[in-house]
Amino acid sequence: DSSSALIQKARSYDDRISYHVTPADRLAFAADGIFTAVFAALSLQNMEHIEPVFREASRVLAPKGRFVGVLNHPAFRIPGHSSWGFDEAQRVQYRRIDSYLSASRREIDMTPGKQGGKEFTVSFHRSLQDYAKALRAGGFALIRIEEWISHRESQPGPRAVAENAARKEFPLFLAFEAIKIAHPGSLA
Repeated sequence: DSSSALIQKARSYDDRISYHVTPADRLAFAADGIFTAVFAALSLQNMEHIEPVFREASRVLAPKGRFVGVLNHPAFRIPGHSSWGFDEAQRVQYRRIDSYLSASRREIDMTPGKQGGKEFTVSFHRSLQDYAKALRAGGFALIRIEEWISHRESQPGPRAVAENAARKEFPLFLAFEAIKIAHPGSLA
């Protein structure tokens, strides 16, 4: 991870693992082809340039190594360009999407409601095809995609049934698995 605070927290859980503070596109501690799998959980959307990340993951993976990623669903969770809405006449909650194909950058408040001492991160929106093209340029073939819904339940109220139904229809997370098929840049 590029965050020393997160690495320190991880070490507090298990110090038998070798941890490194480094950006995902520069894994200098790792030799070529040393790993069988790479996992990125809710981090790719916070990286400005994903192509070098996929190339570096391919470098450190053995042939047929796997890249597994989980991210905020790029079709339904677009910071500043998607939101929940409610149609009173039809008693239906819906997902509003104002922009999808255009890449965007958005600062996200990680401490909403907190007064002072605010913490922010940056989220970069990309379309599904942007991720697929970057994976291919990194020497990967996408072999599986899963869309995950939120299992949160609304508090009782006049919109609870519609809110719960909408959460089961609009996946908020996307998981993918890609397999290394070539060296980065060798695919036309």
